[in-house]
Amino acid sequence: MAVPKKKMSKAKSRSRRASAWRVSAPSLSVCPRCGAVKLPHRVCAECGWYAGREAVEVA
Repeated sequence: MAVPKKKMSKAKSRSRRASAWRVSAPSLSVCPRCGAVKLPHRVCAECGWYAGREAVEVA
């Protein structure tokens, strides 16, 4: 059975585990109708359009 030769410090082991928690920024796309920045595959909050049709009525 494998046994570590030296004790690993708390900072070393915690920093190794913390790399899995990193969150990347969400990708953004541009609405083809109004040009507003939005999340992909979502209804545009500015104009209410999705996939070439009006999905939500925006006041």
